[in-house]
Amino acid sequence: MLTNGRRQGPITRFITPWDIGELTRPFLLLNYAEVTQRSRPLFSIYPPSGAMTLAIVLEGELSFEDERGRLSGVAADGAAWMKAGSVVWHEGTPPLRDPLRLFHLWIARLTEQHGSVAVSESLAADGVEEDGPVRVFLGEFGRARSRLQHAPADVNCFHVRLRNTQQFRYVVPEGHDVTVLTVDRGGLQLPAGERILWEQSALFGPSSNLIEVQADGETSFLLASAKRLA
Repeated sequence: MLTNGRRQGPITRFITPWDIGELTRPFLLLNYAEVTQRSRPLFSIYPPSGAMTLAIVLEGELSFEDERGRLSGVAADGAAWMKAGSVVWHEGTPPLRDPLRLFHLWIARLTEQHGSVAVSESLAADGVEEDGPVRVFLGEFGRARSRLQHAPADVNCFHVRLRNTQQFRYVVPEGHDVTVLTVDRGGLQLPAGERILWEQSALFGPSSNLIEVQADGETSFLLASAKRLA
């Protein structure tokens, strides 16, 4: 299933709880943002109490304040993770000259992960493990593992950068029956001839045990997989 992102100002929405989020659970919401200097908060809606959030910064710098008033920030190629509670996201302070680019993902918590205690942590670029072109933010890929201490172990989320014509294959872990692939730069060619273009997202179901793509130009994309929640 191939979908186009819906742009609203600086934010492109790929998944929302009131749209295909019912098909992609536990992935409830996926935004891609590309912004210049702004004074107001970047995201105006907040995750429900049963959701965790992950922000992956591709360029620029992002600041956030959690419900306890704790201020923190994350720079390019890093990530911020939030469990429970509300969070306010801003551009870095002071704003940088380069545009801010990031992915923002909501993930539903499993029953055993429910709780009201707010937990937030961040990863700097040098704290993100890599295997080839893959940077691992949640879960694992090859030799690389997520270093987020409070993140779920049964959800994978990577950012992948490929050179022109470079190939990539992902063996979907056993038990993962929903995979989302979203392109933020360039394009991807699938073996059947379909293409996933910039600001498009592909949803793969339980029959997709192996995902193979080839880059069409310099390409980067987000890939996330997990067991689907009813």
